Amino acid sequence: MKVGIIGASGKVGQLILEEAVDRGNQVTAIVRNASKVSNSNVDVIEKDIHDLTTSDITAFDVVVNAFGAPLGDSEGHINAGRHLIDILKGTDTRAIIVGGAGSLYVDDAHTTKLIDTEEFPDVVKPTAIGQGQNLEELQNAEGITWTFLSPSAEFDYEGARTGKYKSGKDQLLVNSNGKSYISYADFAIAIVDEIENPQHINERFTVVGEEK
Repeated sequence: MKVGIIGASGKVGQLILEEAVDRGNQVTAIVRNASKVSNSNVDVIEKDIHDLTTSDITAFDVVVNAFGAPLGDSEGHINAGRHLIDILKGTDTRAIIVGGAGSLYVDDAHTTKLIDTEEFPDVVKPTAIGQGQNLEELQNAEGITWTFLSPSAEFDYEGARTGKYKSGKDQLLVNSNGKSYISYADFAIAIVDEIENPQHINERFTVVGEEK
């Protein structure tokens, strides 16, 4: 599988890259600074996401958007998402978006989102708003194929790779301890699983894992 990873030098992007390479995929890192890509088994495109063109991404079966806007920036994910939608239209390249948990519902009736709860940190709200709008614009887009993956409420960079997770759709999940948790490493597994075996075409899904 030919896979391009936007933001491949970031925390989650690096783990997705390593997981995809380890499984034998042909991976290209799409980054602003090529010197930050340490894996010699991948090709590199040195470009900002906003400078990518349709011709840059049509060689890929899947392009993963692991772009991360600065904390507190509500526009970063919206603008990057819109550009990716524009250059994907009419192509056969599928996009998989690293999303946020804020837009997940916390109740069975789907009336309250995580971002609307008292526990949701104010500092994260602008980012969550941007990611939520990116999801809405994907849902309303035509002529593209996409998947949006939301992590659990606690997204743990230092968490262990257990190799297991459970998936759902638009509602926040909890593990056997009642905790909404996923490690970056297990999230990366879920991304590459979706690359290799698509289960969520033109929809959002979410994953939860166990702490180890």
